Amino acid sequence: MNDNTNTQSYIDKFSLSPVSSLFFAIAFLAIGYGMILTFVGVYLKELGLNDAIIGLINASFFLGAIGSSIFSQKIISSVGHIRSFATFASLMVISFLIQALFFNEYLWAFLRFISGFAFYALLIIIESWLNEKSSQSHRGKILAIYTIIFYLATALGQLFLNIKGDTTYIIFILGSVLILFSVLFISMTKIKEPILKPFEKYSFPKLFSVVPLALMGSFIGGFLVGGFFTMIPIYLMQKYSSIETVSLFMACSILGGLISQWPIGLLSDKYGRRKMIAYNGFYIAIICMLFIFTISYENMIYVLGVLLGLSIFSIYPLALARANDVVDENKDIVEISRALLFTYGLGSFLAPIILGFGLYYYSEFIFIIFALLGVFLGFYSLSKKRIADDDMSVFVNIPVASGSVVLELDLEQNLENQKENNESKS
Repeated sequence: MNDNTNTQSYIDKFSLSPVSSLFFAIAFLAIGYGMILTFVGVYLKELGLNDAIIGLINASFFLGAIGSSIFSQKIISSVGHIRSFATFASLMVISFLIQALFFNEYLWAFLRFISGFAFYALLIIIESWLNEKSSQSHRGKILAIYTIIFYLATALGQLFLNIKGDTTYIIFILGSVLILFSVLFISMTKIKEPILKPFEKYSFPKLFSVVPLALMGSFIGGFLVGGFFTMIPIYLMQKYSSIETVSLFMACSILGGLISQWPIGLLSDKYGRRKMIAYNGFYIAIICMLFIFTISYENMIYVLGVLLGLSIFSIYPLALARANDVVDENKDIVEISRALLFTYGLGSFLAPIILGFGLYYYSEFIFIIFALLGVFLGFYSLSKKRIADDDMSVFVNIPVASGSVVLELDLEQNLENQKENNESKS
């Protein structure tokens, strides 16, 4: 009896010390990720490349992310988390340093692919560890702290773009240093390595029939966020020719995304995911129209940046919550979680390609496409069936770049909760 009491007391005790090394690691990763993801497009624009070529190079990063969501778990499970983390971090550092030394469109596209593959693999490693060290009762707190750190660190990374001097060398070297700092924390950790499940194949037609709104929301959310990070900095450089304006705008937008997570979660728990996704879509369309008509007022864009961040960073978590609401209708939980990540990556991959070609012909193309997608998502969401209040899951805040492990653990937890509720009712 005493052993059970002690065990329960240990489980109920909440402490950040066991996962502090993971939080430090993700902080350094997110600073370097946010900084370089924005900088690449701006730098290529300064070199005089047309927007279509820049879009293709930026899209390579998300193509690597798609590949990582499929293949990286096999690598991680075969050699272990610490060795995998060191391997993928080394690949990122190598790609950054080669980019600092040489420029070639094809070489950079390949290096962006490698860094995208490595970065998303690093996320999967960290998130699976968080799952290992967080009990069901404290998992929401752990993910909330993880989300806050990820957003704040990514926003901080934008401010490093204001560094003076030969920014090509400085930014890539600084990014490499930040990645290496994350390796230090992981290499010294004593956290037990979790066991990742092997990747399972899935059928999109079957999944789409079960969670169509979740998959559509995930795809459009990926498109908006991918376009935001890769092509909006280029658009702002065309308008204002100021890296300071770009960095401050991006930081404001990301902080807007952080601010929105808690109220969006509360509202979606109260009014349902379907309505919140629809309202979010219509809201995005309005904000994008304001961008087109007020873009000449430079101070106004920072306010609009916060308002845009409030919406585009909320679509993916809402799509995940929608999938959770209907997961009891389908047993293939892992299939759904990884399909959502895949469609998010696919949207992020297509965004810079489509927007790059569009910007080549019309400077306001980004906001026109964003507005059209928002309107489509709004009407599409309203056309779907409402979920009963008793069947709704609990909204969980996660970063937009989150890997499949967080999705998987959240879906599994939701299924367990639903089973317990059904047993208690019966």
